[in-house]
Amino acid sequence: METISDAYEHNARVHERLRSVIAGISQDQLNARPDGEKWSVQEIVEHIAMVDEGTSRICTKLVGEAKAAGKPGNGRIGLSPAFGEKSAVVAGIKVEAPERVQPKGEATVDESFARMEATASAFDAIRADLETYDLSEHTFPHPFFGQITASEWLVLAGGHAERHTKQIERLKEKL
Repeated sequence: METISDAYEHNARVHERLRSVIAGISQDQLNARPDGEKWSVQEIVEHIAMVDEGTSRICTKLVGEAKAAGKPGNGRIGLSPAFGEKSAVVAGIKVEAPERVQPKGEATVDESFARMEATASAFDAIRADLETYDLSEHTFPHPFFGQITASEWLVLAGGHAERHTKQIERLKEKL
């Protein structure tokens, strides 16, 4: 993934795959927590929606800062070496979600998908600016990755949804 456009396309594919993985799961299965699982499928989808919303707000803030600085960008993602290293580490470990993005179990899958659609629209609203301005000098801290740019947050959003889609696939085998 080299460009902002690549990240948008990847993230859209990940969310489509998430929808297809969820399709056909009964409400009882969506709510079930098999032995050894902390969250149900429904709670995982709620968590993804919560994280997507937060990521959208962070990216909007960072893009605003980059736009105010007025420095032109090139539409490329520009992942830092530290981001790549942390991505490799996180792929092999279980990560505890911060309290603010722990699912409450109050949202249905349909409600969570509606929130994701609204978030996708918010991401669409900042896409041109993400592609236009230099994002490299504006960062916001992530609990595991540290200070990362808007383009790194965008990549992380897709990776996060992809990670949990795989988790749902594993969980489905236990249902």
